[in-house]
Amino acid sequence: MLVSRQCWSLPFGLAIKCWCRYLAVLAICCVKSPAAAVPKCTPSKHLGGEVFSADRIEDAIKKVRPRLLLTVQGDTSTTMLQPLAELGDICRRHGVLFYTDATASFAGNELETDAWGLDAVSAGLQKCLGGPSGSSPITLSPQFEEIVRRRKCVEEGIRTVDHADGDDEMIYSNYFDLGMIMDYWGPERLNHHTEATSMLFAARECARVILEEGLDKAIARHKLNGAAMLAGIQGMGLEVFGDIANKMNNVLGVVIPRGIHGEQVRQMMLNDFAIEIGTSFGPLQGKIWRIGTMGYNARKDCVLQTLAALEAVLNRLGFVSPHGEAMQAAWNVYDAEQN
Repeated sequence: MLVSRQCWSLPFGLAIKCWCRYLAVLAICCVKSPAAAVPKCTPSKHLGGEVFSADRIEDAIKKVRPRLLLTVQGDTSTTMLQPLAELGDICRRHGVLFYTDATASFAGNELETDAWGLDAVSAGLQKCLGGPSGSSPITLSPQFEEIVRRRKCVEEGIRTVDHADGDDEMIYSNYFDLGMIMDYWGPERLNHHTEATSMLFAARECARVILEEGLDKAIARHKLNGAAMLAGIQGMGLEVFGDIANKMNNVLGVVIPRGIHGEQVRQMMLNDFAIEIGTSFGPLQGKIWRIGTMGYNARKDCVLQTLAALEAVLNRLGFVSPHGEAMQAAWNVYDAEQN
């Protein structure tokens, strides 16, 4: 858990978590420790269909005075994309470290680590990068790295007289010790452990494929196909969940129509068309579907096939939608991009 490693590796204190829905709650559970408090900044819509304004986050920082601001850029449980561009300057003004979890958003949505003043970013291979789960690319600012190294403690079994511990309190969990992992990456190769080398090969291949396409082109591809899916869903007469202006490019929340059994639709989509769409978690379970257009599936044919299948299933179950409008609306988005 990179959230755990990074945040447990900081000095004990307060961290503010911008709490939208499931993934944010999971992050809080990972970060909590006996010596660290995690106040939550919660949106007014408790189902998580909105994002946080920069003013609201700054007000929370002034009140709590944390060491760290922890955000989830793209929360797939709600399909919302938290704006980050203004938060780095706010954090700098108040002496707060700025971290975001970009697991579900990286390579499918804009993310300017340096320009936005981020101190730490963790991502994942399994979303827009299209790789297997189990490995997380990360990047750390020099300031973040320095703070982690202040808690360095070389294990007794491998330390020599040349090793010196950091000035701050050591990290008592070997599992959560990011500084130990950083030493393993370094020239001494300290703290040896058996690496999951297959995941390293997978991570390299993900990077090679995305760079071959071009990162900007990959983001544009996700944006185009996400826009086509959005237009198709609206053309079908379905309600889109949450603030459309702040939705992720690569996943769309769709409100399940009244009188339609959401799980029955999902099963028919899977059994009859080999297309899987998701439900959500907690209060949103059974209320919305989540339709992804990410990684290898961020393609025109996948979008059109999904829309056609969903329209057919809904019509079969008694939801009357404008015949063929979903496909036409999606085609219009693609045609506009070409012209």
